Amino acid sequence: PFFSAPLLRILFAASFRRFVASMTQIQAQVQVHLPSPEVTVAVTPGVAKALEFAVGFAAGGAYGLTSVVVGQPLDTVKTRMQARPDALSSCTWRIGLELVRSQGVRGLYRGGMPVFLGGTLFRSAQFGVYEVALKHLKEQTPKHNLFGVLDWQVAAAGLAGGVARGIIEAPFDFVKVSRQVEQTWSLGMLFKGSAVTIARNAGLFCAFSVYRDLVPPMIPGGLSPFWTGALCSNLAWLTIWPLDVVKSQRQSGNFAGHSSAALLAEAARGGLLFRGLIPGLMRSTVANGCAMVAYKKIEEFANMQLPKWR
Repeated sequence: PFFSAPLLRILFAASFRRFVASMTQIQAQVQVHLPSPEVTVAVTPGVAKALEFAVGFAAGGAYGLTSVVVGQPLDTVKTRMQARPDALSSCTWRIGLELVRSQGVRGLYRGGMPVFLGGTLFRSAQFGVYEVALKHLKEQTPKHNLFGVLDWQVAAAGLAGGVARGIIEAPFDFVKVSRQVEQTWSLGMLFKGSAVTIARNAGLFCAFSVYRDLVPPMIPGGLSPFWTGALCSNLAWLTIWPLDVVKSQRQSGNFAGHSSAALLAEAARGGLLFRGLIPGLMRSTVANGCAMVAYKKIEEFANMQLPKWR
């Protein structure tokens, strides 16, 4: 609720400025029919696509900003559990309390700045690319549900959105992890672990998109935006969690000389495939639940202010 009014309108307005500037270069035909109290706006296909792209990115930006603000402390604990050798056997609460004792509450927000700066960008790209890809697939390809359940167009669009996010997120996420585990880094290392980051994000958002398509209709009465975001995100994280463990270890600098495949095999042998899962799912529940509320609020605001171009 506290993300619903002024903050979300500011986020939407900021994301929409560039689009409004570009509108002067697009020939949109606007027809107002009087004396009817309703205003009918007819736009060219190019403008309609630009509007859809802008709203998808604005809503994704609100999702990303909210997720970072709410979820960073638990993400820091999760990462330290996965990627610091001295924390591989410690529990969630011990790691969190020790960090607060030694560095204060600000220690829980270690690595928050790169995610704060980049989070809105790569998450808005994730949702924006998803919306554009899904619309294109629905217009250009036949609909087909694999096994009678899985909409391949939703899965493919989610995969595209995840790859887009991974490409942008990789350097930001590397700096975040380095800060969280207190390792030094340099500009030449920014894309360390980028391949597994892109693979993780592709699988994560593909799974999230599929669960968001399948799960709500299965719940009597449907799901609220909060529980849609929380439940579908948690299911998606459970689907790909071992890749997140490997990603954190590759980026941390504490496991030099190990490939992603070697780290995955070692994690399996050591029972660490789901290391950090508890704080990770706690973060996912709160952060993605609140973020989905923000995402829906932006969409609702856009649909009230813009003509029905979908």
